[in-house]
Amino acid sequence: MGNNKIINIPSKLINQPRFFRLKSTRRILYLALLVIVITAVFFSAEPSHINTNLISNLFSTQPVMAQRITVGDAWRQVYQQLPNFPKENTYINREGGKVAENNTLVGRMIQYHVYLKGRAPNYRLDWKLTLADYLGVNEIIYDTNYPGHELLKKNPLDGDKAAIAKLSRRQRDTLVQALVNVFSSSKQ
Repeated sequence: MGNNKIINIPSKLINQPRFFRLKSTRRILYLALLVIVITAVFFSAEPSHINTNLISNLFSTQPVMAQRITVGDAWRQVYQQLPNFPKENTYINREGGKVAENNTLVGRMIQYHVYLKGRAPNYRLDWKLTLADYLGVNEIIYDTNYPGHELLKKNPLDGDKAAIAKLSRRQRDTLVQALVNVFSSSKQ
């Protein structure tokens, strides 16, 4: 009579996949490793192909807005409220070689704010963050995706940053209020 040991394995464990038969600490380590691998694969992609707004929009909630005003026309209303605000619209259009008069500083700022950064257009704090981007104290504005870089012969980013930097704090606050007024008045 030898050492024949009979191992008694509960029948409910035999039918489970191998992963669930592991101890809980080992299971957690495998899940953590899986998350690390997926993250590494995601961030190893070419940076120009990653939509940074996609990442930020996945983890944030955006307010629902019923707007009658289009983003493309909002700049006109801002300039109606602030007729002396710099337009920065002397850039030459790539196609046709004429001055792009409707490509203004406020128009490009609205496009950057709404489309590139995905910020809500009816909150003062969001507009202040955008102004901080232009002043170089918040997020970096990349010239390769700045509004107007593909339409104009010269990228307007440096001129727009300089125009915003020349404004006083009071002028910047007035701009923020005008932007909020335009987008808030369109809600019902």
